[in-house]
Amino acid sequence: MNENRNGLESLAVAVLAGGQSAERDVSLASGREVLRALEAGGHRAELLDTFDLPLDAMPLERFDACFVALHGGFGEDGRLQSQLERRAVPYTGSGPAASRLAISKSASKERFFGSGVPTLPFFLYHVTDRFEQLADSVAQLGYPVVVKPDNQGSSLGVGVAHNSDELATAVAVSSRLSAEILVELHVVGREFTVAVLDRQPLPLLEIITAEPLFDYDAKYHSRDTIHQFDPPLPPVKAAQLQHTAVAAAATLETRGLVRVDLLLDAAGCPWVLEVNTVPGMTRTSLAPKAAARAGLDMAALCDWMLADALTRHGCRASDRVGMVL
Repeated sequence: MNENRNGLESLAVAVLAGGQSAERDVSLASGREVLRALEAGGHRAELLDTFDLPLDAMPLERFDACFVALHGGFGEDGRLQSQLERRAVPYTGSGPAASRLAISKSASKERFFGSGVPTLPFFLYHVTDRFEQLADSVAQLGYPVVVKPDNQGSSLGVGVAHNSDELATAVAVSSRLSAEILVELHVVGREFTVAVLDRQPLPLLEIITAEPLFDYDAKYHSRDTIHQFDPPLPPVKAAQLQHTAVAAAATLETRGLVRVDLLLDAAGCPWVLEVNTVPGMTRTSLAPKAAARAGLDMAALCDWMLADALTRHGCRASDRVGMVL
């Protein structure tokens, strides 16, 4: 039995990436980074694109575990996780129920409301609904509002509306990606993200961008976006943001590595925006940066996720050595 530098047995790992969602390119970038990290850690890894080969046709019996790097759609809505459980294959990340809940921003917010996790008021609009009814409801809530697809990540299709005309335009953009659209009160504030390993928060990151909204371009293409550790905050406020992130993850019953996005308004109140159960693992992604800040480089982070998966789902490898989680 060969062990890697972190005391984890060398494993055969299928890295699931790509797929057919709108986040395909980001997923492939995540998959390639994970593949490099696993190989650097002494594992035998292979990247499998579910676009090229359906999951049920993949020879997963050859692998000890699957590393899920599929963003959006099939990879995050619980379908992939359900299939892997039926095939008794250990996999990284949250289970089917938590995945289904977290991918729907509206379902997550309903759960947050019921559990006392602070989140902003919203309306859920379906493309078959009357737009006039939505416009009336938003007018009562008050502009501006943020419009986003209910079940997309990477800030795809997100826009801000200051009046009914802009609302119609933003809804049309979001509807290209989802039939259900979340319309949420827009609050000006500072944006933060907290990566969480099960129930352990990683260092707080502030997202500073010159763009009016941290959308897909600001997240992946803008050179003006800054990710700042140790933001200028009172320690008690930083701890509150981390506590709120952990509470959000616990409320949705997520597992493994997740990333919680939050807003801190001018009054110092935190608001949970969303929980991402398959956070990006690219070179610019925030969860790996936070892990590195905590002392886990990419190889060690991937090892943590694999060890966590084997602990929860059962070990396919012969006799896995213990790794401290």
